[in-house]
Amino acid sequence: MATVRIPERNHTIDNAEEIAAFIAPFGMTYQRWPLEDRVSPDASADDILAAYAPEIEELKRRGGYVTADVIDVKPDTPGLDTMLNRFNKEHRHSEDEVRFIVKGSGLFHIHPDNGPVFSITVEAGDLITVPCGMRHWFDLCVERRIRAIRLFQDPSGWTPEYEANGAHDQFAPLCWGPNYISAAPEFKSTITG
Repeated sequence: MATVRIPERNHTIDNAEEIAAFIAPFGMTYQRWPLEDRVSPDASADDILAAYAPEIEELKRRGGYVTADVIDVKPDTPGLDTMLNRFNKEHRHSEDEVRFIVKGSGLFHIHPDNGPVFSITVEAGDLITVPCGMRHWFDLCVERRIRAIRLFQDPSGWTPEYEANGAHDQFAPLCWGPNYISAAPEFKSTITG
């Protein structure tokens, strides 16, 4: 399950309902989708999309998404560091970023206009929606493994629009939660939200 970390407040949220309530004012959504007995996380992309077709169709209907795919990132993915360097700097998109995690984990940092920077460690079973225009960045957790369903409003996808003075350098890319215990501070330096 996801874990939200708000370093400025030295606060952690690890309850699904509380996470959903905390991120809702920022236009974000968080849900838990069932994993057990649905489909193997190592199944083909087509089988994963078929297994979650009802949920995907509901998201498409509500959010105007027109296409879905499965991204599969592993430590040996060719060009992994180059790919991650596209997304681990503060940026925005012209459409929503929707991810349902099938396997592995990742770390979103969110930098809302009306609140402090916070991180969300997402794991298998977590669905997160980051609305278009929201400043954020993404890193993988230590195992550098994530498999996720992605939904898009434009079939060609989106490209990051980088922030000139992004806050990403001021935060350490640390995953939080029961599977990630770290004594290192999340802040690299002090900033205001």
